[in-house]
Amino acid sequence: MEAVILAGIARRVLDELLRNPYRTIELRSARNVLAIEEAIDEALRLFLTYDPFDDVSTGTEGLLAELIEAKELETRVPWEESDEREITVCRAKVKLIGLGRVVEVERRDGILVARVRELFPHEMSMG
Repeated sequence: MEAVILAGIARRVLDELLRNPYRTIELRSARNVLAIEEAIDEALRLFLTYDPFDDVSTGTEGLLAELIEAKELETRVPWEESDEREITVCRAKVKLIGLGRVVEVERRDGILVARVRELFPHEMSMG
């Protein structure tokens, strides 16, 4: 199956998603926000991984999820903390589908899309 990659997801979030299959995650990385937009437009699933974008390749393991809904919010930043005054935050409600391993990675318009093979729990080495 094809899935849009969300990379650099905190281990705590992945663990919570394994315990409760429904979760709203807050994304601040521009790459992940763009990936959510692509997932909505193309009706693709999500592949969430702890690994950073540069390390995602064949064999990377993570979680497969369905995107239920997403909202973009503009947040103001105190000028002392940043050179920008606003950041875009995306809140995405997801439903866990299962575990997955990347078979092939393709870059499309600045985002990563992967062919992912669904795994059985005993095949997963992430942890």
